[in-house]
Amino acid sequence: MQARPNNDPTPLNRAFQVAKPAIFTATFFSLFINLLALVSPLYMLQVYDRVLTSRNVTTLVVLTLVVVILFVVYAALESLRTQVLVRGGIAFDNVLRGPTFTSVLDANIKHAAGGAQAFRDTDEVRGFLTGAGLITFCDAPWIPVFLVVSFVLHPFFGFLAIISGLIIFGLAVANDYATRDPIKKATIAAIGAQNDASATLRNAEVMRAMGMWGGLQKRWQGRRDELIAWQASASDRGGSIMSIIKFVRQVVQTLILGGGAYLAIEGKISPGAMIAASILVGRALAPIEAGVGQWKSFIAARGAWDRVQTLFRATIDDNERMALPAPKGDLRVEGVVIAPPGAQRPTVMGASFALAAGQTLCIVGPSAAGKSSLMRGLVGVWPAIQGAIRLDGFDLKHWDPQALGQHIGYLPQDVELFSGTVAENIARFAEYDPEDVIEAATMAGVHPMIQGLANGYDTQIGEGGFALSGGQRQRIALARAVYRKPALIVLDEPNASLDSEGENALAQAILELKKAGKTIIIATHKVNILSLCDKILVLNGGAAQMFGDRDEVMAQLFGGPKAVAAAPPQPPQTPPSGDAPAQAG
Repeated sequence: MQARPNNDPTPLNRAFQVAKPAIFTATFFSLFINLLALVSPLYMLQVYDRVLTSRNVTTLVVLTLVVVILFVVYAALESLRTQVLVRGGIAFDNVLRGPTFTSVLDANIKHAAGGAQAFRDTDEVRGFLTGAGLITFCDAPWIPVFLVVSFVLHPFFGFLAIISGLIIFGLAVANDYATRDPIKKATIAAIGAQNDASATLRNAEVMRAMGMWGGLQKRWQGRRDELIAWQASASDRGGSIMSIIKFVRQVVQTLILGGGAYLAIEGKISPGAMIAASILVGRALAPIEAGVGQWKSFIAARGAWDRVQTLFRATIDDNERMALPAPKGDLRVEGVVIAPPGAQRPTVMGASFALAAGQTLCIVGPSAAGKSSLMRGLVGVWPAIQGAIRLDGFDLKHWDPQALGQHIGYLPQDVELFSGTVAENIARFAEYDPEDVIEAATMAGVHPMIQGLANGYDTQIGEGGFALSGGQRQRIALARAVYRKPALIVLDEPNASLDSEGENALAQAILELKKAGKTIIIATHKVNILSLCDKILVLNGGAAQMFGDRDEVMAQLFGGPKAVAAAPPQPPQTPPSGDAPAQAG
């Protein structure tokens, strides 16, 4: 996996480009919406200065009808602007949701903090770009127009609007400065509290059984207290400034009417101009006031944008890859070095071996030998820091991950099933043929068990498969791994939770896959499964100590193949340090 260069457009940039037409259209509609906002003050001017003095009812009726028609157009444009932005938001989400899911998945594999927050962050950005926040920015350029018209009525109104606007804008900047740090720290605390809660609830059974919830609850409450404290700090600071803004707005409105009345008494303006000025100055200040109201949303959207960009920059690039032919299963591992995400020390160091399509390899070694790390590397979950893992000659990095996954079966040590039906889990939540699902279940020896469930293959297994036993989950996960007989099947301790019946089913499945010419790799501590393998790789301390044909390696480990039957089910002993290092086969 390779990080995206900082100068390359991310999916967020591309989503913004897709939403741009809607944003420009909304801005265009804003031109006419703001022009029509002049209708109300002009109407008041005509009513006060012409209709009331002439007492002409016909003129009043005609003016009112014209204004009503213009207000209908105004409302229609407002509605169209909202609809355009909604559809722009849909287009934005259509482009962004796939890459976001992939990047969050990649971040979780790397154990990066806050990955799931990206879903909320993209919603935050979309909501601002296609909602009230953007409308505020569309209306802001029209402030000078309303100021000019206010000056035309009388300079007093124009200068009053400018001074009050500058005061409100200055208070908005002060509000941003005063609340930026508390809001940022509150967001970080909220993400941490959410992550703590999610991790804790995933292990609810252990927490309840061993009375651990007290300490975990205390840790979560600490995060919540920190969150609430920073939110309170931001609210206190922002609330004070908002109160001053409301005070300024009320004073301005009073000065407009009071000053306008004085000018009208002095004969410098008409009564209609006083009312019109009140509407115009209010319209000029409205975008500024709306900007103050939307400021927190703007700050939140800006922070969300930065976090999503950081996530996309840190995860794999999403350039399209050329479709590769379906692999047969030839596997070459060339001096690979693998380290867990974020770790400084590799857990697999320079392993090399080769398997022809249809061969079966057993990987053995003591605990923490690097078996699971190597397995994760073989399926592309943990990328090789050095060296290469090639499937049919192609480095795994050359494959599109989604396409590669269709040719790989993987059974990890920690089995994870997903909320849904048994059939959906076996079929990997893709469109499926029932015959393929039943074939995979039969191969894994789990078909009779599934038949005994309440709704058979349509049984809902619940979140994580809690409705099933550990052995049942492992056998369904085995069926998922062998679904449609992928070219490469990687099984990490596949018989860890199986009884004798399950182990027999596993052995039969391996034999059937071998007959079908599939490449199988098994990590195991149990000696009895070694008889199914063509090759054996011995790992110790992350290094390959032996690799070769089964009988040759077993002769060194146990004194000959016949000794395997009598050997206890324990990890094989590593050879003396004088043994020759493993050679690529």
